[in-house]
Amino acid sequence: MLKKYLHTRFRVHDMRRSINFYNGILGMEIIEEKISPRGSQLVFLRLPETDCDLELCSFPDSGKIEVPEDLVHLAFEVQDLDKCVAKLKERGVPITEGPIQTASGTRFIFIEDPDKYEIELMQHPTSA
Repeated sequence: MLKKYLHTRFRVHDMRRSINFYNGILGMEIIEEKISPRGSQLVFLRLPETDCDLELCSFPDSGKIEVPEDLVHLAFEVQDLDKCVAKLKERGVPITEGPIQTASGTRFIFIEDPDKYEIELMQHPTSA
């Protein structure tokens, strides 16, 4: 029935602030910006090394954004978690959990985007 995963939509409060986070800090590529037929501002960002997108949607008339804790998160693999943590601290992005290391050697942290959507960044152990 399903053929391919295409995108996930996050509703955001401040589009410029969200673009700065996903594009400027995390390095996701902006693919498209447009206004929907009902007037929502939409920005599509490409997830690294995939053909899937994150769609950011700003529609102020829809009310306040409240993301319940532990409801949803995006997870990304990073090359070097320590360098990632240093860059995030340099940019003023707080680490909300971690670094944590699993029994298999995978290390991860959690951060939050400007609207409190959780982002998990993980580094898998390298094979020698």
